[in-house]
Amino acid sequence: MSSSIKAEQVFPIYKVEHNCIISTAGDLTIGYRMALPEIFSLSNNEYLALHEVIIKALKMLPKNTVFHKQDWFVSEQYNATFKSANNEELNTFLSHASEKHFNERPYLDHHCNIYLTKKPDRFKSYTSAVSTLMRKKITPVQTTCDELFKDFLDSAGQFIKVLEDSGLVSLISLKDDELTGTATIPGIVEQYCFLVNENDNPVIKDVHIQNEIRIGDNHCQLFTLSDTEDLPPLCGPRITYDKYSTDKTKFSTGFASPIGTLLNCNHIYNQYIFIGDSQQTIKKLEAKKLRLQSLSAYSRENSISRDATHDFLNEAISQQRLPVKAHFNVFAWTDDHAALKDLKNRVSSSLAQMDAQPKQETDGAPQIWWAGLPGNAGSFPMNDTFDTFIEQATCFLNLETNYRSSISSCGLRLGDRLSGKPVHVDISDEPMSKGITTNRNKFILGPSGSGKSFFTNHLLRSYFEQGAHIVLVDVGHSYQGLCDLVGGYYFTYTEDKPISFNPFFIADGDTLDTEKKESIKAMILALWKKEDEGVQRSEYVAISDALYHYYKKLKAQPEIFPCFDSFYEFLSVDFYESMKQSKVKDIRFDIDNMLFVLKPYYKGGEYGYLLNAKENLDLLQRRFIVFELDNIKDHPILFPVVTLIVMETFVSKMRKLPKNVRKMILIEEAWKAIAREGMAEYIKYLFKTVRKYFGEALVVTQDIEDIISSPVVKQAIINNSDCKILLDQRKYQNDFPKIQQLLGITDKETALIMSMNRNNDENHKYKEVFISLNGQLSKVYRTEVSREEYWTYTTESSEKAKVNAYTQKLGGVKQAIAAIVKEELENAA
Repeated sequence: MSSSIKAEQVFPIYKVEHNCIISTAGDLTIGYRMALPEIFSLSNNEYLALHEVIIKALKMLPKNTVFHKQDWFVSEQYNATFKSANNEELNTFLSHASEKHFNERPYLDHHCNIYLTKKPDRFKSYTSAVSTLMRKKITPVQTTCDELFKDFLDSAGQFIKVLEDSGLVSLISLKDDELTGTATIPGIVEQYCFLVNENDNPVIKDVHIQNEIRIGDNHCQLFTLSDTEDLPPLCGPRITYDKYSTDKTKFSTGFASPIGTLLNCNHIYNQYIFIGDSQQTIKKLEAKKLRLQSLSAYSRENSISRDATHDFLNEAISQQRLPVKAHFNVFAWTDDHAALKDLKNRVSSSLAQMDAQPKQETDGAPQIWWAGLPGNAGSFPMNDTFDTFIEQATCFLNLETNYRSSISSCGLRLGDRLSGKPVHVDISDEPMSKGITTNRNKFILGPSGSGKSFFTNHLLRSYFEQGAHIVLVDVGHSYQGLCDLVGGYYFTYTEDKPISFNPFFIADGDTLDTEKKESIKAMILALWKKEDEGVQRSEYVAISDALYHYYKKLKAQPEIFPCFDSFYEFLSVDFYESMKQSKVKDIRFDIDNMLFVLKPYYKGGEYGYLLNAKENLDLLQRRFIVFELDNIKDHPILFPVVTLIVMETFVSKMRKLPKNVRKMILIEEAWKAIAREGMAEYIKYLFKTVRKYFGEALVVTQDIEDIISSPVVKQAIINNSDCKILLDQRKYQNDFPKIQQLLGITDKETALIMSMNRNNDENHKYKEVFISLNGQLSKVYRTEVSREEYWTYTTESSEKAKVNAYTQKLGGVKQAIAAIVKEELENAA
């Protein structure tokens, strides 16, 4: 500003009161903070619906109203926090590593404000020929009339209600302190004048408007869409985003997104729609058409303008369109003068993506910038606007924002698709509380090499750190690294160290309840009888009676260790004698046959190790348990027994742990073998009932044919999994319609799925993941992790071998991974 004039002498804002900005011209402005849909989350129909809702809302506003939407996009950096929500230091190795990995990650912060300005009924329009920067005005009647102010608030209230009823956006009224600021927080007026973010400290900067707009150290440039000749020939609510599109799927984004969320630089996108007196506008255009008609013989341009005006008037009257004036501009800035050329190229390129002609304002820039001050839209130079209909004008509104983090304490850390900024995503509890889903079960589908096991490791680690009890059934050693790191139990079969359990043992605090007894009975019957052999009621009763007296004996003689060996000895001596005396033996219950069949599981037998474990017995309280079945998945004896023990372990957790403790069971590719061994009914039962115990069941698969051919998966798992997670499906692109139909995936979701990993940032290593919550909320995220997390989750044989070697050398998994990562950094340097 000129040094001879103080800012307060020319400042257009008179005062702020009753949550309203009053300008020195008597304009009344009320502001709202607007929450927009997240980018890449709307379908074509949703774009159309939101567009129609905005049109409907704008038509609720009275004449002489200015709709001013101001979207701020400011470059920020992610600030790591090494404290949890309750202000405690992050005590996990991987959480700390994750925060360190994302620290100072650049991203584009976005917030959006809407200002509704009511100009006096008898106002004077301004043009750039007369500067409004130095004008004082006489206050009109509307600023002192309570009735007129109340009418304006009523119209604004109707406008807000129509928008919020769509369910796509939400608005919060800006209060006095938010408009003016406080001693510690800059208000919106201060933010605009000095280009400070809402989270910055208040600061005063010099403002220069001669030759260029310079605010403090920031060099600013203004690009406008203010002339019909510069506008795109076609516009609509959406535009195809080529980077994520395929030859079969067209990926949509908002029409104005190229100059909004997708324009990666500091900028403000100002959108103005001026709602005047439509009848007066048509009258002026009729007069203009007549003038052009009389001059058309002298100039072809006049003839073309006459025809265009004629067509505009015909459309306005025949289709009941509301004529408005509009203006849109991008105000961009950088504190590096050398970067101005790059800034201009970025904005120009983004405008060109919309098919618009970039126009950089120079002479008129100061007044347009000044009119962008919240509450000063009434002084906008009207010669920099263009006539259009409200349907076309609303196409240029920015309709999207960045990914938002959930405030839920449950969930996992994933990455924003554009920048990789970490966001907290709740795919379990929040969707249930909002009525989006009815269960927490998850179905994960991803071909080999898509990052399926990597994502699943990350999901389980996040839930484990939040207190969940996790039982895993695996056939590929995908979770050994994570299990070792968190100190879980890892059950696996090798020749030198066979797998062993003890279903007879009752840990401290546990009880021999009906579930436990039924589980042991089922296991004994599975060992004794083949699947096609019937079980007589007398045999079932006899085994039940044997268990009852066995545990009665254990209570009387606590020195006896509960295991299969002591149970077999009880059967062959005590129970055998009682059978003889009751004369039931051989007639209703062939105990000799049972003892003979069960003998291999007694000490000295071929499987004497299987049911006599003396360690790893407190499975109920152990929070991370992995059953690795790779070496026994085809074993006709071991696999059914182990499967029963796995199921008993989880059912025990489900029923005995407190209701507020999360229980998770994840079945990897082993579900195919489990279903084959007659456990299909159990899987159905699990998926239908686990919800009642604050639990969730997860199934992971990679083969399309498995899904299509298995009725268990189709009926039990898919139908009872409201959360569907898909990894890269490009290799199945031609066969995807089958999956789409089977999983109930919409066309919008198909476009999202096929867009995964098509435009990944080469500077960061990650793979994308698609998450659908009951078909209502669908998004693609990055699964990007720190190097420490990578070495924990890796399933590459050579890398796992390296971790194992370092673990043996250094005495712990954490020390091994820390040493490997340190080596990587040193080698990179």
